[in-house]
Amino acid sequence: MACRMRMSRLLALCVGVSVFLTSCGEATLGDIQAGLQAERTTPLGEEPASAADAARFLTQASFGPTDAEIDIVLAKGYGAWIDGQMSSVSSSHLLYVDNRIAQIRLTNPNASPSANHFYESFWLYAANSPAQLRERMKFALSQIFVISLTDSAIDVRGAASYYDMLGENAFGNYRTLIEQVALHPMMGRYLTHLGNQKEDPATGRLPDENFAREIMQLMSIGVHELNADGTLRIDGDGQPIATYTSSDISNLAKVLTGFSWYAANPTNSTFRGGGRNNDSYVRPMIAYPAFHSTSAKLFLGTTMPAGSTDAMAELRTALDVIANHPNVAPFMCRQLIQRLITSNPSPSYVRRCSSVWANNGRGVRGDLGAVVKSILLDGEARNGDLASTPTYGKVREPVIRMTNWMRAFGATSISGNYLLNSTSATTSLGQSALASPSVFNFYRPGYVPPNTRAGAQNLTVPEFQIVNEVTVAGYANTMQAAIGNGIGTGADVRSSYAREVVIAHDANALADRMNRMLLSGRMSSTLRTRIVESVNGVNIPAATGSNQATIDTARLNRARLAVYMTMVSPEYLVQR
Repeated sequence: MACRMRMSRLLALCVGVSVFLTSCGEATLGDIQAGLQAERTTPLGEEPASAADAARFLTQASFGPTDAEIDIVLAKGYGAWIDGQMSSVSSSHLLYVDNRIAQIRLTNPNASPSANHFYESFWLYAANSPAQLRERMKFALSQIFVISLTDSAIDVRGAASYYDMLGENAFGNYRTLIEQVALHPMMGRYLTHLGNQKEDPATGRLPDENFAREIMQLMSIGVHELNADGTLRIDGDGQPIATYTSSDISNLAKVLTGFSWYAANPTNSTFRGGGRNNDSYVRPMIAYPAFHSTSAKLFLGTTMPAGSTDAMAELRTALDVIANHPNVAPFMCRQLIQRLITSNPSPSYVRRCSSVWANNGRGVRGDLGAVVKSILLDGEARNGDLASTPTYGKVREPVIRMTNWMRAFGATSISGNYLLNSTSATTSLGQSALASPSVFNFYRPGYVPPNTRAGAQNLTVPEFQIVNEVTVAGYANTMQAAIGNGIGTGADVRSSYAREVVIAHDANALADRMNRMLLSGRMSSTLRTRIVESVNGVNIPAATGSNQATIDTARLNRARLAVYMTMVSPEYLVQR
C-alpha cells in the first residue's frame, strides 16, 4: 500500500473503539432505555427510505452489503427480501468437502479432508451465496450450538455436515433443531455423550453429564430464571432463581445414555465405534437399548418412570420439556439479537421477540423464521436514529469484517477455492468459523469488559472479549495485507477495486463510496476529512501518453487507502 500509517497511530485508532463503544457520558443505561421505550415499540415499516437504510439492514442480515443486494432491498422492501431469503437454500459444505477431496485425490490418492477444506467452503459461501440470511443465521447458530474443529475428536466431514444441519434448521422450529443438535455425532463427540452408558453400581460408573449440562446452560434455558423481557426473576431474598439443579443434570444425563454411531446393523461393537463408515460421521446417532439407563428420571419437574429401554422416546420427552420452558424464548432471543443487531437490546425488544417465539401468530412456538423476521423488522433494529445512542450497536465480529470486505469490493478467489485457512490466530482475525476455543464460543454473550464505562454500567460487549493489543494489531496487519495484495495461500482472495478505481481521482467520491459500502451512510465529518486528506496525499501524475501504468497504480493505491482507513476506524469497528 502506497501510504502506510505508523503503527502507534494505527493502534490508537483501533483501540479507540473501546472509547467509542463505552463513552456513555452522564447517561445511564436505565435513562437511555426509559427515554427510548416508547419509540422502540412501534415498527417503522418494511420499506427502506434510502440506499443507506438498505445497506444498514444488510449489515445486520447478511455477511455484508453489495451494490446489487442494496438495489434488491430497495426494490423489494425489507419484508419481501426476508421472505425470499428464507426460501433460498444454502449450498452444502459437506458436498464441497467431498468434491474437493475427490479432486485432490486425482493427483494425491492418500489425501484426506482437513479443517482448511471446511474453511474454504465457509468463505466461498459467506462471500458469494445468494442465501445470505441463511448463511448469516447458521454462523450465528454455530456460536450458540458450539462444536469446534480445534478438538481432535471432530471429523472435518462431520463438522461440514453439522454446519449444513444448522443452515437447514435456520428458519425451522427450535424443537427440531435441538433434537438434531443432540443427535448429531459431532456434538456427541464434542460434548462426549456419544457412547454414553447407563450407570453401573458395581463399578461406580455414572453417565457422562457434559452435554446434559451444556444444553441447559448454553443452548436453551440458561442458569437463572428470566422474565419474558430477559430480565432476571428474583426470589423473596433478592437473589436470582436457579433454573436447574445438579439432580436435573444427572437425570438428563441418564436420558442421554445409549446413543452412539449410526449403523445399518447395530451391535455392541458398533456402539463402541467398530465398523464405522463415512455415513456414521454425518448421520444422526441411533439408540442402543442395551446401554440405556432404565432407572426412573425426574427432570425439570417431569418424571419418566423406571423400566423403559426406549432411549429415543425419553430423549424426545426431555427435549419437549426443555423447548417448552419459559426461559427459552428470552434466553435465545437475546442471543440472536446480539449476534445480528446490538449487544444490549432493551427489555422491550427482547419481550417483543419472546412473544413471537411463544406464538408466531399461528399458534406455533419456537418458529425461528418468524423470530428472525421480528428481530430484523423491530423498531429497535430499523430506527436509524437509535444508532447514535451510546449503548446501541455491537463490535463487528472479525470474520464478518473480512466477509464485508470481500462482498463490498467484489473480492474473488483466483483458484476458485478461497484458499483462506484458519484465521483464529491472535495475529490474524482472532476468529474462524466453527473453531472456537471452547463450548463457550470465542466470547460469552454476557461478557462485561472490566475497567470500562460499559463495565461500570454492566453493559455486555461480547466481541470485546477477544479485543486486546495483539488482536488489534493482528487485525490491522491482516487487513492491510488483504486490502493491498490479497489474502490466503498465494494471495488467492483479492479485489481489483474496479468501481473504486474509476472514481479514485475524486477523494470525496471515494469517501462517499466507503460511506455507502462500509458505514451505511453514517460516516462522521472527522473521518471523512481524514480520508480525503490522506487520499489526496497520493498523487496521480498528469498523463503524458507513456505513464498510464503509473497513473493506474496511483488510482489503485488511492482506492486501497480509502478502504483501509475506513476498515480500521472505530466508526467501522462498531456496527451501528
